[in-house]
Amino acid sequence: MMTLYSLDHSKLMEVSEFTIDGNDLLIKGKILAAMPMTARLKPEEARRLFGLLNWQLLFFLLTLPFRRGTSA
Repeated sequence: MMTLYSLDHSKLMEVSEFTIDGNDLLIKGKILAAMPMTARLKPEEARRLFGLLNWQLLFFLLTLPFRRGTSA
């Protein structure tokens, strides 16, 4: 399970599963630890993601799993 946090460090979303539906990526989880949600990422939206990336951000994302977490 992966957890996304808001800026005040409260749980925003718990992602429990990634699945494939045709050409789309489904992201399943719970918002605010209560409401089940399934988000759909379409190929055209995934391509737009690359327009948001720069070299600094790409390097950060590649090294993120190896960085030390912060306690807050």
